[in-house]
Amino acid sequence: MKVLVTGGTGFVGPYVVRALAGAGHDVRALVRRAGAAQGLPAEEVVGDVTDAASLRRAVEGVDAVVHLVAIISGSPEDFERIMSQGTRDLVAAAKDAGVKRFVHMSALGTDESTRDLVPYYRAKWSMEQTVKGSGLEHVIFRPSFVFGRGGGALAQFLRIARLAPVTPIVGPGTQRIQPIWVEDVAAYFAAGLERPEAANRIFELGGPDVVTWNELWERLKRAAGIRRPSLHLPFGLMRAQAAVLEKLPNAPVTRDQLTMLEAGDNVVANEDAVDVFGLPLVPLDEQLRRAAAKSS
Repeated sequence: MKVLVTGGTGFVGPYVVRALAGAGHDVRALVRRAGAAQGLPAEEVVGDVTDAASLRRAVEGVDAVVHLVAIISGSPEDFERIMSQGTRDLVAAAKDAGVKRFVHMSALGTDESTRDLVPYYRAKWSMEQTVKGSGLEHVIFRPSFVFGRGGGALAQFLRIARLAPVTPIVGPGTQRIQPIWVEDVAAYFAAGLERPEAANRIFELGGPDVVTWNELWERLKRAAGIRRPSLHLPFGLMRAQAAVLEKLPNAPVTRDQLTMLEAGDNVVANEDAVDVFGLPLVPLDEQLRRAAAKSS
């Protein structure tokens, strides 16, 4: 199958590209500059999700689309332009090109009750609605926190654990999360292209372990061989700091991210993904061990 991947050079994207190629698919990666996908088993097509004409060129001759593009911070206009409108233009191009299946990355926590919480959720909800209403055969995945070696949130957590004299935990640390290993996410996307029973469904993706933030930090420090105390920081204090930090490039935390964290647990609501796909999943302690070994 010929597959177009958007977002193929981000954190998750290269793993998805390799998983698709490993499953025998012919992969085309949308890149903003030539050479960005060097080293990946993919043909490059230069374009951008904000350029509708480039999307029409990118989908020519493909059988399926895997859409990974998203941003985690920016203005409301940025979320609308890159995520919401970009998805509308990509879906329109895919329909015109006769694409047979559209596999979309959303995010755990996205639903009708959260769509107005922050611009990120609003954009994710809009993207889902565009895909669901497209008439294309589709699969939507909502991953929890995606952990991996050398990138994503876990790499930032490891830096904090190693460099900070105390481990800062936002709020009471009792909210629950269900991290999933990046290669497991990639395996889901590869399987999502082909499983007929997955068509036109939404799947929440989490790893095999549910922990509180307090438990996560303790397990992370144990895996990295770090003995540091933890300090709980009130949401109000962190929100005041974030108001300053979010003005910086690649801000470590934003007020919107704190709002999402404060909203509650980030765990899957059902076992549909496990039941349909039956994929082996990396346990949390092994995720942490792999990441700590990579960054040591």
